[in-house]
Amino acid sequence: MFYSAALQDHGLGHDPFKAIVTPRPIGWITAMSAAGEINLSPYSFFNAIHSKPNLVMFASEGKKDAIAFVEETGEFTCSLVTMALAQQMNQTSAPLPRGDSEYAHAGLEMAPSKFVRPPRVAGSPAALECKLVSIQQLADMDGAALPGFLAIGQVVGVFMDDAYVKNGRFDTAGAHPIARCGYADYAEVDHLFSIIRPSGAG
Repeated sequence: MFYSAALQDHGLGHDPFKAIVTPRPIGWITAMSAAGEINLSPYSFFNAIHSKPNLVMFASEGKKDAIAFVEETGEFTCSLVTMALAQQMNQTSAPLPRGDSEYAHAGLEMAPSKFVRPPRVAGSPAALECKLVSIQQLADMDGAALPGFLAIGQVVGVFMDDAYVKNGRFDTAGAHPIARCGYADYAEVDHLFSIIRPSGAG
């Protein structure tokens, strides 16, 4: 089949876009407001976008607390979401009133960061501490502004639980991270395979 993304004439019960762009890593973002309020929320429009220096991005449809808080203070953390934390992650997506704690709502503990003020999720095996590079409002191909915002952060600190560092590498499969798929679906990373890239490919 083929359909127009503008017309959405696919005849399906749901837009398949998010099921095609999959799996998507989940950025579990902790941000702090200028007043010291803490927000924890999961973003599946998240990824690493550069390695030297380490840059990550997350995008929000609507100017939610995470974007507003990062804009105010210029810092955030991103904690790895694992299978063991899947239900708590889901609870942190609840639309709580500004200032209410998603950490408390989901029964999570905070752990202090070293280089930024926002904390990380204490039970997560890895987390990135980030300083804001930019926030951009998104636009469509005609230049019309969209109610979407892209935050880019530079990683300034990395936490890894020593239990998941094996033979000089982070044990990704051992941590059992999860990723967002389409609809209400998620994927669990529990095994890996390796492919050697062609010579000179980086």
